[in-house]
Amino acid sequence: MSHDICGFNKAGNEICHIRFTMGDSNALIVYELFNASDYYAGVSGNGHSKEVSLPEAEKAMTGLNQLHRDNEPHDPNNEYLVYLRRELDNFFMSCLDTAQKEGSVRVSFA
Repeated sequence: MSHDICGFNKAGNEICHIRFTMGDSNALIVYELFNASDYYAGVSGNGHSKEVSLPEAEKAMTGLNQLHRDNEPHDPNNEYLVYLRRELDNFFMSCLDTAQKEGSVRVSFA
């Protein structure tokens, strides 16, 4: 079991993907920033998708940036935290880019 969270453009193409193991509480970051706690099913997502508007994607990106600021300084020698930060940044930026181009992005929580 795991949290597989994907972003899709209007054509239905996957534009980004992030995965967390069932025990990784960092998955909650994505659910919370997308205001999608209803899609959280404990050990995985519930299999549903949410259409995220441009303002929601912007708010999520702002929230992620604030989370980074709140957790500074981070340990640059902690490989997992460096990896997690990069993966979150890439995921949220891809969602934001798509929402800017298309007006929204669909996020799937499986």
